[in-house]
Amino acid sequence: MPPSPARGHVLITGASTGIGEACALRLARDGFHVFAGVRRDADGQRLLGQCATDHLTPVIIDVIDPTTIAAGRDTIGAAVADRGLAGVVNNAGISVAGPLEVLPLERFKQQMDVNVNGQIAVTQAFLPLVRQARGRIVFMGSIGGRMASPFLAPYNASKFALEAITDALRLELAPWRIHVSIVEPGSIATPIWDKSLALSDQIEREIPPEGAALYQKQITAMRKAAAEIGAGGIPADEVAKAVERALTAKKPKTRYVVGRDARIQAFAVKFVPDRMRDGIIARRLGLPKKP
Repeated sequence: MPPSPARGHVLITGASTGIGEACALRLARDGFHVFAGVRRDADGQRLLGQCATDHLTPVIIDVIDPTTIAAGRDTIGAAVADRGLAGVVNNAGISVAGPLEVLPLERFKQQMDVNVNGQIAVTQAFLPLVRQARGRIVFMGSIGGRMASPFLAPYNASKFALEAITDALRLELAPWRIHVSIVEPGSIATPIWDKSLALSDQIEREIPPEGAALYQKQITAMRKAAAEIGAGGIPADEVAKAVERALTAKKPKTRYVVGRDARIQAFAVKFVPDRMRDGIIARRLGLPKKP
């Protein structure tokens, strides 16, 4: 059985790399016992090697595999017993990119399965343990859940969905004083950029040649912009700080916007007209001008 930590037990999905990894290491260091959801044993062992405390336990959880979710719930439930979970951080996610006109529908479904359906499945499975501890739920959203970008419609749609899910669940769980928050990062320096570009390469090979020809200039511009944005992202630990505040604040916020670019975009959504915002986004991404 894991030691009884000062701040309780938390589950973090998608803890293998990036934001999830940063959250796991920060929370374990700061007094939580972290159940780090990973998809491979090797990822769990690597994470253990980075952790300076014994407050971290890797657990195999693939958010689109109900069998691993159920097994993870049983493992964690047995470990925490009646102490329950102080929090669940729904962080696992992928980014699918491509022109909607020619994007294979299966890719859109894949995006929603991981980023939306998977988050709901994990939340449903672990809510009884959260209720035991009167814990909290944190969703890893994105400022892209407030403002969409061209060729990122699948990703944006998934993050917009999480905004709605957060709002609804927050009200549904209010009678039990279970707080629900969403974290909205901007550009973060994580491997998701490399993974997204690799997936985009694969998707581009699946698109009919005539479709690829239609959007070739835009795709090239987006690749260049994505590389620049990823290189300029802030450290993942900045997001982990916001997650920790969501789990520990006496009066947690409903939304945590992380990063200067995210704050600018949040302002733009509220106060900049749609057409003007379209032009700003197109110029920022270097997209070809209208003929």
